[in-house]
Amino acid sequence: MSKPSEILTSCRFYVEIKLDGSTDQVDGYFLECKGFKHTQDVVEICEVTPGRWGQAKAGQLVRTKIPGNVKTNNINLRRGITESTTLWKWFEAVQEGNWAKQLRDGSLTIYDQAGNGQAIFQFRGAWPVSYIASDFSANGNEFAIEEMEIAVETFTRQQ
Repeated sequence: MSKPSEILTSCRFYVEIKLDGSTDQVDGYFLECKGFKHTQDVVEICEVTPGRWGQAKAGQLVRTKIPGNVKTNNINLRRGITESTTLWKWFEAVQEGNWAKQLRDGSLTIYDQAGNGQAIFQFRGAWPVSYIASDFSANGNEFAIEEMEIAVETFTRQQ
């Protein structure tokens, strides 16, 4: 009898992005990750068959659904602002028109209770779409947050 699969919790994850020019081993320790969505359009084909159906004087109308284009959503990443400017420099390089040279690959790893990586989503061809720094207040006691939205060409789930 096989052991039941463990349900992984969403609070134990790690997003890894490695960027050129970075002295860090990994450029992303994020508090929040949203938008990992991979969808496929549905294309509906409508045909009229030559055979009669019921009391109809013409053929039967048949609708068939087939798979269409595959789409991958943008990913939103949030973390506490650090002294590292690597993500900002990546965003600037894309704004300056060097986006083709700035495409990066990365992964989102979700860990089990023992700390072992169990669900790994590899993404390819990522580049930053937007960068947001949190609002600041002299009266506040929250962490300063930076948020980055990245466009992703595709992602796959690895074993």
